Amino acid sequence: MKKYVRIVLQICILYLFSLLGSFIVQILHIKFPGSIVGLLLLLGCLHLKIIPVNIIKDGAGFLLGLLALFFVPSTVGVINYPELLSLNGILLVFSVIISTLLTIILTGRICQYLENRKLGEEDANDRG
Repeated sequence: MKKYVRIVLQICILYLFSLLGSFIVQILHIKFPGSIVGLLLLLGCLHLKIIPVNIIKDGAGFLLGLLALFFVPSTVGVINYPELLSLNGILLVFSVIISTLLTIILTGRICQYLENRKLGEEDANDRG
């Protein structure tokens, strides 16, 4: 029971960041999604170690497990627009596939680079 309460509280923290981002966008009249601003704020707080990762880890993991369900309504909504399945639709699907593959490859390369750099720094600290 304690684990479920912790997950709910962590999801609430993530939601507060989303609300804060939306509030900032509304106040500053920025043409940018508030949820993205909230995620950038969360990223900044995690990077600067203002918020430890373990405060949101379980809640974020739970939401990631449900991520596929969030795409079902938009996928089913495509059925209402058969013109998307024409030549333009094929080009759209092709561009989504290519951009997804490029994102995965680029993210993997960056993670490998950062991990190798961190291991190199740890090796240098162990030697020195």
